[in-house]
Amino acid sequence: MSAPGFTGAGLDRADHLRLDAERVADMMANGDARLLRLAELDPVLDQEGRLAWGPLDGEGDYLFLGLDRGTPLFAPLVRTEAIGRRAWSVFRLLALMSPRDAAIWGAARSLNEWHNRHRFCGICGSATESYRAGWGRHCPSCGAEHFPRVDPVVIMLAEHDGRVLLARQPQYPPGRYSALAGFVEPGESIEEAVARELMEEAGVAVTDVRYVASQPWPFPGSLMIACLARAESDELRLDPAELEDGFWASREEVLAALAGDPQAPFQAPPPFAIANTLLTRWSAGG
Repeated sequence: MSAPGFTGAGLDRADHLRLDAERVADMMANGDARLLRLAELDPVLDQEGRLAWGPLDGEGDYLFLGLDRGTPLFAPLVRTEAIGRRAWSVFRLLALMSPRDAAIWGAARSLNEWHNRHRFCGICGSATESYRAGWGRHCPSCGAEHFPRVDPVVIMLAEHDGRVLLARQPQYPPGRYSALAGFVEPGESIEEAVARELMEEAGVAVTDVRYVASQPWPFPGSLMIACLARAESDELRLDPAELEDGFWASREEVLAALAGDPQAPFQAPPPFAIANTLLTRWSAGG
């Protein structure tokens, strides 16, 4: 089966080079070095639907993405007011991109979001500066170091009598249903987060939580942790503040939706979303 979206970039991240300012400068001066083109935070594609790259122009700050068979790859550090903006507009482009391109762009976008959200020190409030080739920020006032973080999010299918629970939020495209999801809270395990979110959002008690797969999600910087769980009952009590509707879908209905059947009772999540991976593996008996 295919890997979850935003994975499989295959770059050597070369962490050992990030603190070597001289080596990073040499890579930037290398005529083979490539700079990812971005429109704000969105990808720019060439005529063949691939990520567009260009030479480094020597101006501005750069993020070192890693080495691609020895070729240094960089992305611009974008100062933007678009932080936290919903990413629905970029989904059309993602449908055209190869999984590898999506993974490379996703890392650049997520890292850019982090920089823009951490321009000031969380300890003393002073302005911070990018360092470690873009993989950290340093406070010149108090000396604190800040590093990119991801937020763990559980996304899960509750299963009961050969069916799985799907739901939709009001902002979803018409007909779209997906797995339930929520952030892992402090002091909570993945299994506990799955059980809590399903109870809070759908009133469903579950046991036997099993990990399936994970995915970096660059909107803005989450780690999606996909799980399955066994529901004790199929009775639903949806939280209207979180969910617009929900229902239990059979394996046949899930397969029809994944195949794009216009007669399917719901529209499946896009292939680059791990909810699609989760439904695909469940429907195949995984």
